Amino acid sequence: MKKDFSVKTIVAIGIGAAVFVVLGRFVSIPTGVPNTNLETTYPFLALMASLFGPVAGFLIGFIGHTIKDMTTYGAWWSWIICSGLIGLIYGFIGKQFDLESGEFSVKDMIKFIVLQLLAQLVVFGVIAPFLDIIIYQEPANKVFTQGVIASLANSVSVGILGTILMKLYASSRTEKGSLTKE
Repeated sequence: MKKDFSVKTIVAIGIGAAVFVVLGRFVSIPTGVPNTNLETTYPFLALMASLFGPVAGFLIGFIGHTIKDMTTYGAWWSWIICSGLIGLIYGFIGKQFDLESGEFSVKDMIKFIVLQLLAQLVVFGVIAPFLDIIIYQEPANKVFTQGVIASLANSVSVGILGTILMKLYASSRTEKGSLTKE
């Protein structure tokens, strides 16, 4: 198997999808806009995608969101696709950082926050509403309102919680060059 699909990565996808389901079902905060929550799933997804790569990020988001929806009101494919897409993008964003080596500087944090904000706005502010219109014939004003609110709420969630998770993870690793031979 390729390195991208090591046993460790496959296990991470399974565990990641399960945690995504639990967070999505039980740790979401309603925004006041119907069917639109501030999600704690996406900060976790950002960390997992940064650690295991874009393919794992896509699969964690896609599988996790699918199971979450199937255990509630049924699959909403436009947003399921977008959860996979945002996981994929987080994986590419995360490749720019070296969390495994204990490095996640203030400059890295700012870069992460800006890039994830742009990704959220494109994926949930534009792509998800267009898919809602194409797949479900939803009214444009409704889905674009939901998309903008969701992308902004989740940008805050990922910007704060995702950055904290990534910093904590990096801090738990040994920094490059910090060990010396006596």
